[in-house]
Amino acid sequence: MDNASRPRVSIEYCTQCRWLLRAAWMAQELLTTFDGELGEVALVPGTGGTFVVRLDGEVLFSRAEAGRFPESKELKQLVRDRIDPGRDLGHSDRAD
Repeated sequence: MDNASRPRVSIEYCTQCRWLLRAAWMAQELLTTFDGELGEVALVPGTGGTFVVRLDGEVLFSRAEAGRFPESKELKQLVRDRIDPGRDLGHSDRAD
């Protein structure tokens, strides 16, 4: 499967709030966990306090709606549930 046919994640982050490092870290976590399954993780600059994670255009997590940032474990589970529901994420699937 080529990259163009694999799922695409985008992380829109607020440049005014300096959330690039947080977005880049989340992108790294997703690319490491789903290294053969994702076609792309894009960082999308925004403003106004935005931090939204989308998978193929569908909102998986919105900071505005949740009132907080996503946890890495939570984001991995959200992506996994959409692209490979039967996959075990190891420590990311264990209860806290």
